[in-house]
Amino acid sequence: MLSSDVMRGYNDALILSLLSEGDSYGYEISRSIQQRSGGAYTMRETTLYSAFNRLERLGYVSSYQGSETFGRKRTYYTITPAGRAFYHEKCEEWGLLQQLINRFLKEGTT
Repeated sequence: MLSSDVMRGYNDALILSLLSEGDSYGYEISRSIQQRSGGAYTMRETTLYSAFNRLERLGYVSSYQGSETFGRKRTYYTITPAGRAFYHEKCEEWGLLQQLINRFLKEGTT
């Protein structure tokens, strides 16, 4: 299981990645992250909704009310053009970070 400290800087990018594939809601995004990570990472609900609030405040996502389930309407999120631009920046940053870390951390050497 990956530590939330390790993932903290990329939670927004994970969410935006999923939203770039289509609009979605919290539980579905959380489940997708867990499934795609092979169970290695589970984003806590408080982390997820804090990220949604931050991303919406920054203009990277917008939300709307969707279908009703169990008496409550789901809040769906959609990525904005600014969110797509930010996501692409994070992808470039990830590539650079990977290169840097690989210069220091080498499997099997001590």
